[in-house]
Amino acid sequence: MPDLAHSRRKLKIAIGAMLAADVVALAVLFSPLVGSAESRRLQVLELRAELTKKNHAVEPLRGMDQKIVVAKDQISDFYKGRFAARDSDLIDELGKLATANGVRMQQAHYREEDEETAGVVPVGIEASFSGDYLQLVRFINALERSKMFFEVESVGLAGEGTGTVKLEIGMHSYLRSGA
Repeated sequence: MPDLAHSRRKLKIAIGAMLAADVVALAVLFSPLVGSAESRRLQVLELRAELTKKNHAVEPLRGMDQKIVVAKDQISDFYKGRFAARDSDLIDELGKLATANGVRMQQAHYREEDEETAGVVPVGIEASFSGDYLQLVRFINALERSKMFFEVESVGLAGEGTGTVKLEIGMHSYLRSGA
């Protein structure tokens, strides 16, 4: 016959261990360190709100490696479309704009300035044009709307007596460095 005393003793030890675990669990549950169920629920809600806020803040950074490649391509396209490769391209563009607006380009001088760090070289341009007043206004408007970048800094008008007006214009543009 099995030894019942030995089995009872093992059973009492197991029940005692389970009761001790229950007492520890109750102590942790009602401990002021853990807090009430309501405070734990509020803490979970706060943590979820914080997680949502941090995910929202990080969202623009997702896929940054692809965004950098696209941005580099866009910058390259911008430089190719808006900045001349050679200084003669700037004068050619001024000549085309002048011809398209019925203005005569009398002279143009340019000077390259110190290279900037953005991969472009600023170029100062001094030019004089002649035509009637309305043609010159259209020319300046076309110059401002030109795909090639021109920054008009000064404009001087003078009459030539025969109904034509002389336009002295100072501007800046940029060359792609290393082009």
